[in-house]
This record gives sequence, C-alpha cells and structure tokens, in this order.
Amino acid sequence: MVDIHSHILPGLDDGAETLEDSLAMLRIAVAGGTTDIVATPHANSEYDFEPDVIAQKLAEVSAAIGSSIRIHTGCDFHLQYENIQDSIENPTKYTINHKNYLLVEFSDLIIFNTTGDIFYQLRSAGMVPVITHPERNFLLHKRFEAMQEWIGEGACLQVTSHSLLGRFGKRARAFADRLIKAGMVHFVASDAHGTKDRTPDMREAFEYVSDRYGAKRAEQLFIMNPRAAIEGKRMPQVEAFDAPLPRKWYQFWG
Repeated sequence: MVDIHSHILPGLDDGAETLEDSLAMLRIAVAGGTTDIVATPHANSEYDFEPDVIAQKLAEVSAAIGSSIRIHTGCDFHLQYENIQDSIENPTKYTINHKNYLLVEFSDLIIFNTTGDIFYQLRSAGMVPVITHPERNFLLHKRFEAMQEWIGEGACLQVTSHSLLGRFGKRARAFADRLIKAGMVHFVASDAHGTKDRTPDMREAFEYVSDRYGAKRAEQLFIMNPRAAIEGKRMPQVEAFDAPLPRKWYQFWG
C-alpha cells in the first residue's frame, strides 16, 4: 500500500515527537503492508512549514529506518490566504513528492464560498487539489454537491483509513461510505499521528474496502492512485457505485 498522508517526521507538528516515535510508526506501517509513505507536516498558523528542516528530518529518519519503506514528503496544507499565495508562487513547495498533487485541509469553522475559484487558481498553477478527510469535516457534509462540482473540475478526495473503521464516529464513517459509493474518493490514507491511536496501519481498512466494494476498488484507492500521486501522473477515472459523476480532467501531465 501507498500512504499519502501522515505525520511521521519528528518534532514538526502534532505527530511524532521524537526519532524513536517516527521509527515506531514506520515499523507499524511496514507491518501493515505499506511500502511507501508520504510525510505531510502541517502548514498552518500554528506550525511553520520549513522545507530545509523537513529535508533534514527526512534524511535522519530514512537513514535510521533503512530500505524497509520508502519515505516521500508533502504537506498537510491548510487552506488559508498566506498558504494559497505562497503555493501559487511556489507550485511544488507543498505538493506530494514535489510533483503536482496538493493535500488541502479545510477549516472546521468555515468553508469559503470562493473555494471553486481558489481551486481554479491552484490548478492554473499546475496543482491538483486533494481535499483531505471530508468525512471528518461536518461543514463539508452539507456541501456534497459542491464537492461533486470541484471533482468535476479536477479536484480529488482523500478519506482517512480509520474513518472507515469507526474511529471518528458513525457520521464520519457513513459519509466516507457515501463518498466511496458515489465514486468521489480517489485515495484512502492513514493521516497517522502516533503509535497508539491514529496509527499508520491501513491493513484493516484495506480489507474493509475490499470486502465491501471489491478488490479492484481497494487496490485503486490504497495502491494505484496513491502511487500515481507520488509519481505525478494522471489517475484512471474512479467509477461510481451510484449514479456516475461527470468528469473533466485538466491536463497537467505531458
């Protein structure tokens, strides 16, 4: 499996605190069947996103863990004005593996009415917005049709593996399932923060999706699409279980 959302680098945000924590999390990921993981520290008003520091931490963790898992970098990019402007000026600064997919986290307090315009600006700069864990943001529950429009214009969705197992409550689990059934989910990722709770073990969630939606869908959401994001490649269209969604894939790939 390929995990595009995790907080495994030590001392950068509310994820791993020490190198030992990072290594323990990575061993959990490996044991669960993850071959590649993207370290995505927060970029928000609480945590500074410093590429040089991130590169240093990545080198330290990679040297310590060895070849058992491949680690890439990205960002848990909070949708706020300063970040948006900086990303447009520096399109690969925050993206997964410095390619074109950008994890975007909405505030729990407000969803901008101009989100479609913001996504257009990001796409025009060469980025593919990936809305993270919409099932955990109850404001987005009320914007199902808006998310359909954003996806139709080129955005993607990522749900959290533990949401599918009930970790974030019944409402989050039900909405995650609704999104998968509608063909709106492109990725499942761990959003791992520790070794006890919210771990990087995605095996049970993979089995859940495989049993409920089929092995092909599980492979697409946990392996094929995440690998495409790391490589900066276009993904195959996700088919819906319900009525199919219209798609307009914007071409960022040569």
